[in-house]
Amino acid sequence: MRALPLERTPQPGVLRARGIALIRSREATVVAFIVVLGMFLEAVTGRFLAPTNLANVLLNSAGTATVALGMTLVILTGGIDVSVGSMLGVAAVAVGYASAAGWGLGPLVLVGLTVGGLLGLVNGALIGFGGVMPVIATLGTLNILRALTFQLLRAKWISDLPPTLRDLGLGLALGVPISAWVALAMTLVFVYLTTRRPLGRHIYAIGGNIEAARLAGIDLTRALLFVYTATGMLVGITALMYVGQTGIVQSNTGSGFELQVIAAVVLGGTSIMGGRGTVVGSVLGALLVAEIKNGLILLNISGLAEGMVSGVLILLAVGADLLRLRGKRP
Repeated sequence: MRALPLERTPQPGVLRARGIALIRSREATVVAFIVVLGMFLEAVTGRFLAPTNLANVLLNSAGTATVALGMTLVILTGGIDVSVGSMLGVAAVAVGYASAAGWGLGPLVLVGLTVGGLLGLVNGALIGFGGVMPVIATLGTLNILRALTFQLLRAKWISDLPPTLRDLGLGLALGVPISAWVALAMTLVFVYLTTRRPLGRHIYAIGGNIEAARLAGIDLTRALLFVYTATGMLVGITALMYVGQTGIVQSNTGSGFELQVIAAVVLGGTSIMGGRGTVVGSVLGALLVAEIKNGLILLNISGLAEGMVSGVLILLAVGADLLRLRGKRP
């Protein structure tokens, strides 16, 4: 009778190497920065760690984190989607009109997912089938969709909406915003996708070397259609959160949102050149962006500084990434 093979336990040296790699990872760096910045804001203002304020930080990060999941996949393929803010505007208008018409929660969710998914599919088709550069394709749809938002609203706001989406936007469960729980659930789905599914490996391969991925038989068009459509559907989910939080839809809804999302992704360690990064890092980056925004409010610094800070952080993160890549070249 053959003895069953014993399970191998990692050697101390392997565990030590893994621990060092974890400590040196971008995710660990972002976590450390979040903690240090939080301690600083608490020391200066005395209000940052208040439960209500922490809930606000999570609330404000939920939408950014949700869309950052899709943006991570897009940037991993070597692309970018600068139209997510305008997509959010159109999706919010659709959800707002449906909500004003008295539609229930289920149909509203379907509206958000459908409109967002279709808008993302258009981007994916332009890039996957048309061969248009991602930044050019999404810059074009950014302007088209922003004009469409103005046209759909006819210079008016959608307001006095029924409370159908209020729990999703402002409700709490175990002291945590429901929208943050939704973002967490989406994060788990995308962690599984990127680490356990062949499509996730294909996305990394495309960003690492697109020609090698093509020669390996990876369906590039299918992968690109998926990442941009998935990003659009996540925008649709965020539109539901937005309408639930604000109760109104304005013509400038989503303006500048793409900057927050891209900042979250690059701060979380996703290489702007593609092929490297994690969705967990992007979610942490979204939390950091929300913390910085909250800190500016607590410190009574003008809201105009928010865009400047986000832009500077993007440049610093991209610059550090480029220096890292240059250092690896022979």
